[in-house]
Amino acid sequence: MTGDRPAWAVRLRSERRRHGWSQKELVRRLIDAADERTRAHLPSRESIARRVRTHEAGEHQPDDPYRMLYCRVFGLDETELFGGGSCDDDTESLELCRRAVASDVGSETLDHLEMAVDELAVAYPGTPPAVLLERVRRHLSYVTRLLEGRKTLAEHRRLLVAGGWLSLLAATCHIDLHQFSAGRARLRTASQLAAHAEHAEIAAWCLETEAWQVLTAGDHRRALSLAQAAQRVAPKNGSAYIQAAAQEGRAWARLGAARETRDSLDRVDRLVAPLRAPDRPEHHYRYDPAKSDAYTATTLSWLGDPAAEPYARGVLERLESATDGPPRPRRAASARLDLALALLAADQPDEAAHVTLAAITSGRLVPSNFWRAAEVVTSVESRHVPEATELREAYRELCGPAQRSR
Repeated sequence: MTGDRPAWAVRLRSERRRHGWSQKELVRRLIDAADERTRAHLPSRESIARRVRTHEAGEHQPDDPYRMLYCRVFGLDETELFGGGSCDDDTESLELCRRAVASDVGSETLDHLEMAVDELAVAYPGTPPAVLLERVRRHLSYVTRLLEGRKTLAEHRRLLVAGGWLSLLAATCHIDLHQFSAGRARLRTASQLAAHAEHAEIAAWCLETEAWQVLTAGDHRRALSLAQAAQRVAPKNGSAYIQAAAQEGRAWARLGAARETRDSLDRVDRLVAPLRAPDRPEHHYRYDPAKSDAYTATTLSWLGDPAAEPYARGVLERLESATDGPPRPRRAASARLDLALALLAADQPDEAAHVTLAAITSGRLVPSNFWRAAEVVTSVESRHVPEATELREAYRELCGPAQRSR
């Protein structure tokens, strides 16, 4: 539950707003998504609109055909949209574990909590940020309750570490949603918890995450400074160190510093070379060596280097196949933007427009990537490509009503 609304109701309204649709527009799309037989049995538009309002208010959970139609229009499966269980299920199971042992916290509770933190980090690439944020908040509330109980020093530190990771992940979700004030507050909390727990890896990730946020906001010098600071703090054998080095390369690329950019890329290549793929490459805080090519593609495309194109094509192919872990549609949408920029650098604006349109209409881009899409759209328009008008309209639809008036 969030307030007095269940999680699935929050997700329904969040998805509609993410697409920039009014309830009236959603009704139209639900009807259009129905096959002929289903459409024949749907009630009037006014009746469907009333149902949408009750669904989003959490008064009635959708049943078929509405459940199926929601999944179609939002491009999500039932588990993503309606969940395989509520956030309460997760924390209730942790509470049951805690009460089963004779202490306020106990090692079993902490073991389960740490596993839950990992599961949330694994869920990040494939879960809408508003949905994941709700789950993270629930676990943070549970950590807060546990911190109020009796515990050993070792248990206290483990709770601080869990809270640090959760706060960091919450900050990342806020940034994805362009909720920058909330993101900064979460980062401060994560940084403070890391300091109390003397956990250098979390501290470094906090700096790297802030570097990413200011990079997307256009403050490239500050992004560079933060990425370098993250490397000074990070354990040299940890994932944060590699990620911060890659982030430094991206900052140099945005500053147009070709030599420094390539030096950073070479350094990341040396760091990644001896690594094996982690058991769960989707984990947001465990560096997957396969990410190296993705960062190379992004960095070279920002530098305007035509060499970005083969990297970008290879990354997109891997992300959409099942040969290198499960498909990762959200990362694939971002990879399309990299490929589009690379194609523009290679003077192939027609294909760049096509690739960008696929990314924008995929339903997988989060607000923190909208600026990247905007750069490609503007560049395509400057080339007077025939698809530019359609691309601009798709971008306006992506950003929603607030952006259309700008």
